[in-house]
Amino acid sequence: MSASDKRKQSLYFPEEMLKEIGGEATRQDRSLSWIVQKAWKAARKDLMSIPSVSDLPGTPDKNDPTA
Repeated sequence: MSASDKRKQSLYFPEEMLKEIGGEATRQDRSLSWIVQKAWKAARKDLMSIPSVSDLPGTPDKNDPTA
């Protein structure tokens, strides 16, 4: 088993969303961090299917020197 990477990072959530996450954390007797990590793992495939800003038509490619 590999050691867990526990780097600290500040994340900012709208107050209402934070209340919902906190309520779910309490319901499951888990930490806020655990809830957010599980939510990311559950949603990441859907999020990866959303085009990035650079994929939108009419957006210059920052790696293209002629743009």
